[in-house]
Amino acid sequence: MATVIRLSRGGRKKRPFYSVVVMDERKRRDGAFIEKLGYFDPCTDPEVIELDLERVKAWTDQGAQVSDRVASLIVKASA
Repeated sequence: MATVIRLSRGGRKKRPFYSVVVMDERKRRDGAFIEKLGYFDPCTDPEVIELDLERVKAWTDQGAQVSDRVASLIVKASA
């Protein structure tokens, strides 16, 4: 099973809230996920990024691919 770490959208209209999740790459964006690794709230000032970097590393070591947007969030969260 090919896994990917990507964003899953939540929140209401015009107020997005994203969960950083590990899921099968064939699933829909907001479909069933394997594990929740954190969240991202772009609507606050400053943006809130909460990630479990140890679990992200564990999943990438097992072969999970990281989406472009999540990769930029990992860089911001680790700084």
